[in-house]
Amino acid sequence: MSTALPSLGFAGIGLMGLPMCRRLLAAGYPLTVWNRSADKCAELVAAGARLASSPAELCAAVDMVLLCLADTAVVREVVFGEQGIAQGGRSGQLLVDLSSLEPTATREMAAALAALCGMAWLDAPVSGGTPGAEAGSLAIMVGGEAHDLARARPVLLTLGQRVTHMGAVGAGQVTKACNQMIVACNALVIAEVVALAEQSGVDARLLAEALAGGFADSKPLQILAPQMAEGRFEPVKWHVRTLLKDLDGAVKLSREQGSATPLSALAAQLMRLHGSQGYLEKDPATLVALYRNKD
Repeated sequence: MSTALPSLGFAGIGLMGLPMCRRLLAAGYPLTVWNRSADKCAELVAAGARLASSPAELCAAVDMVLLCLADTAVVREVVFGEQGIAQGGRSGQLLVDLSSLEPTATREMAAALAALCGMAWLDAPVSGGTPGAEAGSLAIMVGGEAHDLARARPVLLTLGQRVTHMGAVGAGQVTKACNQMIVACNALVIAEVVALAEQSGVDARLLAEALAGGFADSKPLQILAPQMAEGRFEPVKWHVRTLLKDLDGAVKLSREQGSATPLSALAAQLMRLHGSQGYLEKDPATLVALYRNKD
């Protein structure tokens, strides 16, 4: 006996959202999409998705609503703003937030949404970037009730290879903050390393290969070091502003929890400096420009 796939709504058709939606459509999920600029939905509508005119309308005929949005403020607006999800949502529906947000704000919004319309909330931020979104190989860390995750797990496993239940609502976002601290500090030190190798007369293009399999190896090293060494910054796969936003969120969380994050705080300052020089919308591979001699 075949069980019908749940119908899905998806808000946020950006660098990550678009490949995620392609995978959901390919897997046969009935999909309704919404984006602030509707033209970004054209490809998905041509492939069989329905277009909603507002987040509230997105909820009309779906079992689950997925969000992949820029930051806490945008999620708050899409959920609680005029014609927001809170106005269209109902008890029995599930909101799955794939965005990277502040954990405290996530808990507050989840409680407010449940009070307003009875809709449950899973925070399910992802790691793996656009290549992971395209390949369906993302790591997904989830906060929320186990029975809600049981409903969403098949959908999430269409998008990722690993889904880990980290605890109550907000726990997924805490885990993502930890992930981004490691990624951002790694990206900055890789930039230092590439510049040092170059200034010492070593071919920095060989670094990733030379260090592969050793203790210094990592996915960021294999992706960023060659891009940095070759000055290959296009196409933009992720944004400096995203790493900066997540570092700021991690430092704020550490203050709230009375925990120390000196390296991540310094990383945030360096990322902000880099962003202020016109790199906010650029790929983090451009971080090498912080360290290259500007003759």
